[in-house]
Amino acid sequence: MGDLSRAALDVTVEVDAPTDLALDATRFDALVTVRARAEQNARPAPVPSAEVLIMDRSLSMAGLGRLDEAKRAICAAVDTLREGTLFGIVAGHHAAEVIYPPDGGLVRVDAAHKREAKARVAAQLAAGGTAIGTWLDCARRLFDTLTDPGAVRHAVLYTDGKDEHESPEELDAALAACTDQFTCDVRGLGEDWNYRELLRIAEALHGTAEAVVDIADLTGDFVRLMKQAQRVVVPRLYLGLRLNERLDLGFVRQTRPVQADLTRQLQWRGDEIHVPLGAWSPGVRQYQMSLRFEAKTLPVDEKLRAARIVLHAEPADGRGRLPCTPGQALVVRRRSNPAFEHPVPTYHTRVQTEQELGMAMRACADAHEQKDDERADRELRLALGLAAELGDERRQRLLRAVAGTAPDGRAIVRRNVTRGEMQRLGLDSTRTGPPPVDATDQSAAPPARVPRSRCPHCGAALVARDAQYCEHCGRHVDGEGAEAVG
Repeated sequence: MGDLSRAALDVTVEVDAPTDLALDATRFDALVTVRARAEQNARPAPVPSAEVLIMDRSLSMAGLGRLDEAKRAICAAVDTLREGTLFGIVAGHHAAEVIYPPDGGLVRVDAAHKREAKARVAAQLAAGGTAIGTWLDCARRLFDTLTDPGAVRHAVLYTDGKDEHESPEELDAALAACTDQFTCDVRGLGEDWNYRELLRIAEALHGTAEAVVDIADLTGDFVRLMKQAQRVVVPRLYLGLRLNERLDLGFVRQTRPVQADLTRQLQWRGDEIHVPLGAWSPGVRQYQMSLRFEAKTLPVDEKLRAARIVLHAEPADGRGRLPCTPGQALVVRRRSNPAFEHPVPTYHTRVQTEQELGMAMRACADAHEQKDDERADRELRLALGLAAELGDERRQRLLRAVAGTAPDGRAIVRRNVTRGEMQRLGLDSTRTGPPPVDATDQSAAPPARVPRSRCPHCGAALVARDAQYCEHCGRHVDGEGAEAVG
């Protein structure tokens, strides 16, 4: 068993899943909660760390004093770095350049290196286009120079524009190469960036994606990010899954504190699947995993170990990947009674509703971008209803900030709303609220919706009978032409 005592971190995993399945069931989902608690009266051993600061110096940064404010933010981040941290700075436009250290690689933080680095930042001029994948690949090569396998690897990146000087495929290739190599927090400045690009980066690199509408706020944000990175004590954590041969993994998604699809990041280590969970400090994250199977392959009225779940860590002492929690067996039983139907737990219903809220917010932002006001208004009203149903006050405030009122009293997207506000709506669509106090309290369940079995657009079977969005095509299930459950 891997020991995280040097990190002064106690990590546990909790699994909520049905134990009984309907006779014709072909899928069940499990909610996995990972908790990392700081051990009382224990101080973590120093964790080696490396930081790469990525600054956008494309031509668009020349306007409105953006580059000057961004330089202040980068310099403030440099001043916040802890002594002994290895660091480097990348300046990007349609290419990427390591501006510090001038000879490449990474150097240790000390007073002299801080002065030199800030001088190099101050000398940057705005020019060229935007190729974010190239910047990230440059950061990856810097991290590759590390000789300490247990070092925390963290980057921050800001951009004020779309990724217009490389193809989506080139960005995808860069993200694939960087996944599980380092974490990265990304920020959008102003209102000309694309929220979907930032979400792709944050999802692949286990970071946060936020909008900085006022460029003057970037300095405080970068200082905060540097301090948060210094609290990381476990460079990498993995969810290990050993599945029964009769089952397949449909998907793995993070549901809290932000939604992220981790399915494309799966790693096979022997007969065990490892899901990268990023770097960790004390905190709680939740994940949803879906297991698929053919009903006839499961025995009837017999308990079956569907999966074994264990967490693995790569602690900072460089010993490699080791299990850090006891294994947990996920046991299910297929019931012989054809009339048996397992009630959907409230916490699973909540996760589904949160996913639908995020999809509605993104659909609203996309419709506004396409100048489809009618669709944007419809998606806004749906999102407001879902946020109210969840009691998600933060996202309710965000939705109300872009809302106006039509003559008939219905909520509509304000006709003078800025692109930046709508991009922020899309960006914040994946941020979920805190879990309910009692996830098993059935009395708090949202009201039932009219059940449907198939998407009216693509005809795919709906994974949840009361879903408002189709998992296959991503479109809103409005009930028109939908096939009702018999």
